[in-house]
Amino acid sequence: MADLQKSLDKLKERIESNMPKEAVAVMHQATKELQESGISNEILKTGSKAPEFSLQNQNGDAIKSADLLKSGPLIITFYRGVWCPYCNKDLSYLNKFTKTFEEKGATTISISPQLPEFNKQIVEQQHLSYDLLSDFQNNVAASFGLKWTMKDPLKSLYNSFGINLSKYNGDKSWTLPIPARFIINQDGKIVYSEFSIDYTQRPNPDVLLEYL
Repeated sequence: MADLQKSLDKLKERIESNMPKEAVAVMHQATKELQESGISNEILKTGSKAPEFSLQNQNGDAIKSADLLKSGPLIITFYRGVWCPYCNKDLSYLNKFTKTFEEKGATTISISPQLPEFNKQIVEQQHLSYDLLSDFQNNVAASFGLKWTMKDPLKSLYNSFGINLSKYNGDKSWTLPIPARFIINQDGKIVYSEFSIDYTQRPNPDVLLEYL
């Protein structure tokens, strides 16, 4: 199976080669500032107790983490939204492994701040076999240490691209989660924690297998 990061690198090269240099510079500067902000020190690591949550899936059904953990480990991916091509590719690659994860007793879910209607759009477009949950105002992301607020230069750039987070997320906070993946065991402890301050970098889903 093709490597996810190699695919993302090709995607990044294609996207940035077709963008004005000034726009690329704004995005790179925003990533640099986020890396230097110290947010990585706040993100929950292996051994931490995972926060419990109840969120709506793409169909509007309430999904409780405590219920999912009754049947086995829980794999959680935090992603930014339907408008992010890197996230869409990540979710697609993750989908290739969900059956294998299920055979090991694990449940796979993904969480973003966007409204259920946009999660449903991704599920249908990519034929995903797992639930996408809506984390309004990134409250669950915050409990994992992943929430951050977009600054004006990047916000203006996104608006120029037609990416209006207020529309996608149903609030005006312009907050996003750091892309991340966790495995939570049935005792509620995090046994795997991986995050990407640089949203163009993602771990290949197959690395999760050794933690299940």
